[in-house]
Amino acid sequence: MTKSGFRGTGTALVTPFTSGGAVDEAALGRLVDFQLKNGVDMLFPCGTTGESPTLEDGEWERVASLVLERAGGAVPVIVGAGSNSTAHAVRLTERAARLGADGVLSVGPYYNRPQQGGYFEHYKAVSEAADIAVVLYNVPARTGGGIHPETTLRLAELPGIAAIKEASGSLDPVGEILRHRPPGFGVLSGDDPLAAAEIAMGADGVVSVTSNAAPGAFKRMVDAALAGRISEARELHYRLLPLIQAHFMEPNPVPVKSLLAMMGLIEEAYRLPLVPPETRTRDAVRHAAETLAIPLVAHRSHQVVDSNN
Repeated sequence: MTKSGFRGTGTALVTPFTSGGAVDEAALGRLVDFQLKNGVDMLFPCGTTGESPTLEDGEWERVASLVLERAGGAVPVIVGAGSNSTAHAVRLTERAARLGADGVLSVGPYYNRPQQGGYFEHYKAVSEAADIAVVLYNVPARTGGGIHPETTLRLAELPGIAAIKEASGSLDPVGEILRHRPPGFGVLSGDDPLAAAEIAMGADGVVSVTSNAAPGAFKRMVDAALAGRISEARELHYRLLPLIQAHFMEPNPVPVKSLLAMMGLIEEAYRLPLVPPETRTRDAVRHAAETLAIPLVAHRSHQVVDSNN
């Protein structure tokens, strides 16, 4: 068991918006209920999939509070609390702890691309800010830089650093971390297409985009992989793969929000600079969902909203 207990299928929750641009609290509640009903093991609000760059701090706190309240302790809630300003990341981490979150997901500082020593000092400061589990988040494609495995392993020795969400898109760094990690340090896949393979290598679970819309199916795949039922996990992986691929035809969370709207769970509303998907993406998402027998409702119009509205 990891020292945080974070294991299994985690959903990187989208943040639903109304056509007027506000956080859609009713839709967020429906989405959390849908996840819990389908047995997910963890919830990750306010991350990149939740369009965190467009959330004001007050909105961030409201989304986190609503998810924590709706989950009611049924599963761990790990709140996205990263920033490319260490001081801001520290403040968000302190606030997440006060809200009662089970952990924070702390993305590597983006754009300023620190040295490896800078990553270490950044996360050391975050981990010392509050008594809360810190999950590192390595996603070089979005941040412009990456946390090297040797830096991850140094950080893993710190008491407050509980796990890493590894989304480098490669099995090599995951393998290095898994080979040398200290006891209790968790490794969660951040790449849906690689989740089953990484769990077969020894990872503890996944933080998934696809499980927003297909939580039950994704959980069955992860559970099979964790139990060592590799042939079953492989079969489920290939069944899910067209949907996974469709979800990454355009920047996340655009495709998955379009599908959630087709399912009637949310309005299809995006905050600029994100805009609705192209027709070919929407068609691919719909076709993959229909193949998996995901129930869809009538077409809904889409909205682009300005976060300042």
